[in-house]
Amino acid sequence: MEAWPDDFRCPITLEVMTDPVILPSGHTFERRSIQRWLDGGHLTCPVTNLPLPPSPPLIPNHALRRLIATVAPSAVAAPAPSEGPAQGRQEAAAAVQSSSSVPALLRLAKSGAAGRREVLESGNAAVLLRHAAAGDEAAARALLLLTLDGDDARVGLVADGAVDALSAAVRHGGAVAALAATALTSLATVDVNKCSIGAHPSAIPELVGLLRRGGPRERREAATALYELCKLPENRRRAVREGAAPALADFAAVGSARAVEVLGLLAKCREGRQQLCKIPGIVSVLSGVAGSGNSRAIEQAVLVLNWICSESNELALEAIKLGAFQLCETLVNDDNCKIAKNAVELARTLETA
Repeated sequence: MEAWPDDFRCPITLEVMTDPVILPSGHTFERRSIQRWLDGGHLTCPVTNLPLPPSPPLIPNHALRRLIATVAPSAVAAPAPSEGPAQGRQEAAAAVQSSSSVPALLRLAKSGAAGRREVLESGNAAVLLRHAAAGDEAAARALLLLTLDGDDARVGLVADGAVDALSAAVRHGGAVAALAATALTSLATVDVNKCSIGAHPSAIPELVGLLRRGGPRERREAATALYELCKLPENRRRAVREGAAPALADFAAVGSARAVEVLGLLAKCREGRQQLCKIPGIVSVLSGVAGSGNSRAIEQAVLVLNWICSESNELALEAIKLGAFQLCETLVNDDNCKIAKNAVELARTLETA
């Protein structure tokens, strides 16, 4: 038996994989082996023994397949031809050799689902990742289009190194940063990607940095990416450690409802509430949003205000001075039952101050 790297071998058969696929658990297997495992009635991951969702998707691991093909070409059969226009296949194959490869790939990605599959299956996503990391707006736009092609594509792009490239693109600022942040939002809609992106050493720090220094569009996209990522509890703590709370409070102060929604997620963890209590003027910001924001922003602002007033008697007294009781009296009659409920709970908290 040749000494191939363990990552090349299927955990079930220990043979070098020819068609590696990723389970929702994050582990990679030979397609035929894991399919037999699932067809046998097993409901857990063979490696972790953790439960799998019903009919778990088997997502092609394009990055590993290409690596195996490079190191052990005899182990991997040539891929079957993809469906789609012949012209699209020719353009994808020629794109890497062309000095205008990014524009060609962008056109292909814009052409529809078949074109996006050509880009992904031909391995040309690597070209876009490299150029996006260097600040190429067209490459970032093409990557965003690729992320819209379903969960398989999203997981595959993360496996191909998209988080590295998109984090670097965010660092450049401007339009490319906004596109990269939007692409990260799209990737993070898959639960396994929330974990991968959040654990990346640069992703959340770069998004927080963009939230601090960007223009309105960049800040909005950064806040939206953080909102999607912070649906995972561990990512809330990571965002707090990177200083997201003050940056979000600043953005909320100029009318961002999305920023208030992210603050609502951060306040669900103790570290988040503690950090919010330390932000100068936070009571004034939340009271302002609760008095004049849209329904979703009002709901979250009152909720966060209640949490921080529960943490700090000093902040509760400040809220009372700013008219929080009168605000609650108005909001308890709101047609939105969540706003009314949050207003009642805030009034009860303030009564004990």
